[in-house]
Amino acid sequence: MFSRFRYVTPVPVKAATGRVAEVYAQQAAGFGLRRMPVFMTLSPAPDVQAAIWALVRESLLAGRAPRVGKEVVAAEVSRANRCPYCVAAHTALLHATGAHRLAEAVLRGEPPADPGHAALVAWAGATRGRRAPAAPFPPEHAAEYLGTALAFHFINRIASALLTEDVLPGGAQRLRAARVFAGWAVARATRRPVRPGEGLRVLAGLPAAEEPRWAAGTPIGVAYATLRAAAGAGGELLGDAARAAVRDAVAAWDGGHPPLGDAWLGDALAGVPAADRPAARLALLAACAPYRVGDADVRAWREGHPSDADLVRLVAFGAITAVERFETAIQP
Repeated sequence: MFSRFRYVTPVPVKAATGRVAEVYAQQAAGFGLRRMPVFMTLSPAPDVQAAIWALVRESLLAGRAPRVGKEVVAAEVSRANRCPYCVAAHTALLHATGAHRLAEAVLRGEPPADPGHAALVAWAGATRGRRAPAAPFPPEHAAEYLGTALAFHFINRIASALLTEDVLPGGAQRLRAARVFAGWAVARATRRPVRPGEGLRVLAGLPAAEEPRWAAGTPIGVAYATLRAAAGAGGELLGDAARAAVRDAVAAWDGGHPPLGDAWLGDALAGVPAADRPAARLALLAACAPYRVGDADVRAWREGHPSDADLVRLVAFGAITAVERFETAIQP
């Protein structure tokens, strides 16, 4: 049977209750899909799942900025992060908006014909660096574009670490006709207006960090602040030295893709006690090179932490550590 899940057994849609069930219901309404693996794989940690869902809903789906532009950002951030799963998914969603040529140009890494879309591609691709170029969107749209970029820096890391590369069975997303058909299947939901703020219902009762100034008091800020708190709490699964080593390594990182081999990991984690190294290694991979998370990394961590919830929370901690590093580069 075709499965997109690598290491986590998600809560099935029909068996979901409480916060998880509400997330599934909102995603079905927002995207027109009952099963979305990237959110399902987070279901063992409902607070993390709810927070990233709310951020995606309030930044990508709701608001006044053009959906096409935000899908361009989501797809290009995913390309910069080498997340083929998310690139394919958001190429299909660009097809769903009717922007067929644009979708294929972004997929191939070609500059879009429209100068505005080309500027968004350049900006989104640069958000991994130390300083992104000037924002190519008006101030009133900044919260939506920044929220979308940061949401997908997080989601790309979850997808790369915990899902396979295939959005469709047999890798059918590699065929243009399949991408167009997938977009057609969700076109009605994609073009339907989404009311801001309703995604915050799934966050009821969850703690939150301080809201960012760039979010300008919008629901995007509440969702982002909740994600920082929920995902950041995964750092409690590491000892103090391991947690500090991961954060220091990400803070010093230039945003580039690490060299092949493990030397960079060994250097970053040299002072970490041996018992904490599997956790620190997995978190640092999730932050800087999630596509390199492998069976051996997960197996070493599972020896002491067999639960899916702990694995999700550890990967989420690595992901949010990277996101907070990128936030400093892209906020106005």
